[in-house]
Amino acid sequence: MENFFLYVLIALAFLAIADLVVGVSNDAVNFLNSAIGSKVISFRSIMIVASVGVAFGAIFSSGMMEVARKGIFNPELFYFDEIMFVFLAVMITDILLLDFFNTIGLPTSTTVSIVFELLGAALAMSYIKIVKSGAELSTILQYINDEKALQIISGILLSVFIAFNIGAFVQWVTRLWLTFNFRNQSVFANASFGGISLASISYFILIKGIKGTAFAERTYSFTSELSLIGFIETNTVLVAVIAFIFLFLVSLALIVAKLSMYKFIIGAGTFSLALAFAGNDLVNFVGVPLAAYQSFEAWKMSGMLPSEFSMEVLSAKVQAPTAFLLASGMIMILTLWFSKKARYVADTQINLSREGEARERFKPNYLSRSVVRITIQFGQYVTRAVPQPLLNRININLRQHKQILQTHNQNKKV
Repeated sequence: MENFFLYVLIALAFLAIADLVVGVSNDAVNFLNSAIGSKVISFRSIMIVASVGVAFGAIFSSGMMEVARKGIFNPELFYFDEIMFVFLAVMITDILLLDFFNTIGLPTSTTVSIVFELLGAALAMSYIKIVKSGAELSTILQYINDEKALQIISGILLSVFIAFNIGAFVQWVTRLWLTFNFRNQSVFANASFGGISLASISYFILIKGIKGTAFAERTYSFTSELSLIGFIETNTVLVAVIAFIFLFLVSLALIVAKLSMYKFIIGAGTFSLALAFAGNDLVNFVGVPLAAYQSFEAWKMSGMLPSEFSMEVLSAKVQAPTAFLLASGMIMILTLWFSKKARYVADTQINLSREGEARERFKPNYLSRSVVRITIQFGQYVTRAVPQPLLNRININLRQHKQILQTHNQNKKV
């Protein structure tokens, strides 16, 4: 029996590698499309920056592994043999699903995929256990960590709404501030924008990076006996102001030296997105096989039958092996460089965000039209509430775009 589950574990290891490949191919669009679409940095440079970000993010992703272990179901109610079949079903389904989306060039959420795969597999196994025991079907919810699962699913749905609105607002404010003719803006305006952008990105990298390290909870003399992460969170305003002043001066120096500040911002943004991707989404690809490995080790040491060993051990917090995270990071980086499907998926999103007209691969539907219609109506209501002098000023900043675009097109023809 031990050999059987060892073979299952080996199969899960190969499935983890395959899931990394198909998962990164699908999610690469999330942190590459902005930089590639901007066309201000060479593709090679973008890939190098993203690779470094993925490597750091993979190392700092250990804490996110808890989702696969106990975020969706209550592991103490399952036995070892049952949980191994749950994990095997999840991995096979995830690979088939993501590869299908990659083949048609359509981005999807790997987080949504793994969450509902775990939920479905756990529910199916729970149903089998209930039928065998003759218990009431209503007890099936006892096997599911419904509070945590609902929290994760609600967070996924809410993130779509928040990302849409904040993205639109930041884009509008940025364009209003710099206008479409940003090269003719004052040095102070460009340097201020660079300082704010880089400070925001740096703060995100700092918080995201430190939380995944071993020294995040250590206390230091310069932090007034607070942990490092506690000191940063307590002094958020001070850290943000210092970062802004320093990076404002850096942006100013770049402008004075006739170097592109915006290339620097895009590079930093690409690094932070790649860091966040690896830190958050690595669990979607290898969290399940890692949980299976830790389950196998605990069962082997127990000496009990697989049908009698409770998986309560998964409820405890366990750090993922650093070597395992580094190996996963290397596979992700290699996939970035050599996967044709990753670039195919990226092309889909870049084409959807282009400015000009062209033939669309995916036609608009009733839902997308409704979202656009509601947004336009909301914009009209806001416009009516804005004073006319301010509205005229806003229109002047945004109306220049047609002239600049025409000039750009004429220069391309020449």
